[in-house]
Amino acid sequence: MSPPSATTSAPPLPRTARLRTSDLIGVGLLGLRGRPLRAILSGLGIAIGIAAMVAVLGVGAASQAQLLDKIASLGTNLLTVEPGQNLVGQNPPLPDEVVDMVKRIPPVRSATATGTVKGATVRRTNKIDPRESQGIEVAAARLDLLDTLGGKLAGGTWLNQATARYPAVVLGATTARLLGAEPGQQVFISGQWFTVVGVLEPLDLAPEINTSALVGWDAATGRLGFDGHPTRVYTRSVDESVDAVRAVLARTANPQDPSAVKVSRPSDALTAQLAAKNTFNSLLIGLGAVSLLVGGVGVANTMIISVLERRQEIGLRRALGARRRQILLQFLTEAVALSVLGGLAGAAIGLAGVTVYATFQGWPTVIPATGIAGGVTASIAIGAIAGLYPAMRAGRLPPTEALTTG
Repeated sequence: MSPPSATTSAPPLPRTARLRTSDLIGVGLLGLRGRPLRAILSGLGIAIGIAAMVAVLGVGAASQAQLLDKIASLGTNLLTVEPGQNLVGQNPPLPDEVVDMVKRIPPVRSATATGTVKGATVRRTNKIDPRESQGIEVAAARLDLLDTLGGKLAGGTWLNQATARYPAVVLGATTARLLGAEPGQQVFISGQWFTVVGVLEPLDLAPEINTSALVGWDAATGRLGFDGHPTRVYTRSVDESVDAVRAVLARTANPQDPSAVKVSRPSDALTAQLAAKNTFNSLLIGLGAVSLLVGGVGVANTMIISVLERRQEIGLRRALGARRRQILLQFLTEAVALSVLGGLAGAAIGLAGVTVYATFQGWPTVIPATGIAGGVTASIAIGAIAGLYPAMRAGRLPPTEALTTG
């Protein structure tokens, strides 16, 4: 048998097998299964950050939906007119006929008024010091006040043509609580006993009514010395014409001195409250993002320790033909898997918290789908960034050095 020719080429080396996606995921999860406690603690930072973001977004969305429903039910077409300070520093009263003048504005659907009874006090009994008024205001009220404000009675009845002329009073929600009075009982107003005929539910668009004791216009004039000047006018107009009505309301209410008229829109306070909540939610989301970054640092630290502990495993795989790219993808997959699991757990915790809190508050449960998707995506990005350096370090590790490391 003749020796082989020197020109005969050596047999080709076997091709390195490619790491399939399923194998890559399995190998990546192997490190997590081998050290479950460390994986849980590392993913806890990610979970807390995602849970905080989902909870803040969910609670904020539920609160916003509740507030929007509240604004829609109360209406944004309520405008109030009050005496203001004119250009020379005076506070002239509104004209007696201001309600009839305002009603002449075509888009205005209804208008009514209340008038403060100056010097009048309301007490539970005549044994209480008159100076202890507790901030309660005695006001004359027109009969159509409740309809214009969209108010409801918590008990009793509203003033009518008969009771408006006699010593009868309707108490605001806060006034009734402060006095401890109910329909059928009596309260002492400026030296006279008045019978409580009704108690109102809280009025969000007219909080001043909540702390008032309302008597009929005729009773206030004849029994309490009311001067007859309206101090606050409430108007309801067509929704599409609110701004137009607001623009002419001051000139209509007091043609001789429009600068002395203050016009406001009560629903603006609720809208400002909504904006304030959105600002506060942004702050909490920022805090959740900081927690998420801290969780990413924890993942990076865990992966660096994992690379140091598994140097021999890395060396053995490299000696058996694994490429640097495969080692890099293995540890990168492990870091991403750790972050994804933490993100999913955080999203579940946050969603559960949102559901429980919204149910407890009686708010509509709003699932923050954008927040959940964004949170999980952020956790994937954090995991990839946090695991990139440890994975590159593992991929660059020489097989001989790794195998000789004790």
